[in-house]
Amino acid sequence: MSRAVIAIHGGAGAISRAAMSVEKEQEYRRALAEIVASGQAILAAGGSALDAVTEAVRLLEECPLFNAGKGSVFTHQGTHELDASVMDGRTLDVGAVAGVSHLRNPVLAARAVLEHSPHVLFIGEGAEDFAAQHQLETVEPDFFSTPARWEQLQRALVSQQTLLDHDGAAQDTSGDPLDNDRKFGTVGAVACDLHGNLAAATSTGGMTNKQAGRVGDSPLAGAGCYANNATVAVSCTGTGEVFIRTLAAYDTSALMEYAGLTLQQASDRVVMEKIPQLGGSGGLVAVDREGNVALPFNSEGMYRGYGYLGEDPVVGIYREA
Repeated sequence: MSRAVIAIHGGAGAISRAAMSVEKEQEYRRALAEIVASGQAILAAGGSALDAVTEAVRLLEECPLFNAGKGSVFTHQGTHELDASVMDGRTLDVGAVAGVSHLRNPVLAARAVLEHSPHVLFIGEGAEDFAAQHQLETVEPDFFSTPARWEQLQRALVSQQTLLDHDGAAQDTSGDPLDNDRKFGTVGAVACDLHGNLAAATSTGGMTNKQAGRVGDSPLAGAGCYANNATVAVSCTGTGEVFIRTLAAYDTSALMEYAGLTLQQASDRVVMEKIPQLGGSGGLVAVDREGNVALPFNSEGMYRGYGYLGEDPVVGIYREA
């Protein structure tokens, strides 16, 4: 019998303990716990895994601490390009959008694609037009901007680096617990509901100083997001190109289905062996059809949390001792 549970992530990366402040760490932990609790409430009320992950990712998009929605990073051209996907493990239906700049909550647009279109992925203006047809909220691009993200772009331009949410030599004074120039900026959620159905959702603001038009793994089913009731729901965060090349999310499922690995074995194989072999870094959150949870990451830290029904949310940032 499956146990209803939700797990979320808010990005993975390198810890800057020298820059860490107790206040900022508590701010992250509080945000993670509140979002997990929101997902738990949906599941406890009999809501679907799909509803739980959609709402959890929407809340992560609304929180400027994370690189998705409000607080998204800048491209090299000083613009914002957001991507998101959602997958229903019960039906294998998928919806995704990429390269959007005016949709307040890209994950809601991805959900609309899943529910109202025979297609899987819309990009750019086409995605925004589709979302507008379904009465989703639009905003001006500066809605996503924050001073901290603009400063990250300026550092990246000086160092001529393309940064995974925040990658490079940090000159950080924000007190963030993860080095603000070395954090992989994706958010995501996975869940198993009371009926044993699985779902996953992933959203991102992209890479600081990336070339406009670049798309990573987040909106790609099988790469940054995957859910199948027969096996597992997965949401990834990390070096997007490597997660695409390895089909990291689907590979976790395939290792369980075809090789008979457990959830922990499969997710560890992908994150700790296959991704690093290609020079990649990051992690994932996953839940199987029994409600087991795995949260592996090969970087020094990953914002993460999970919660079973009737239990307090469990959140973490650093590698456990």
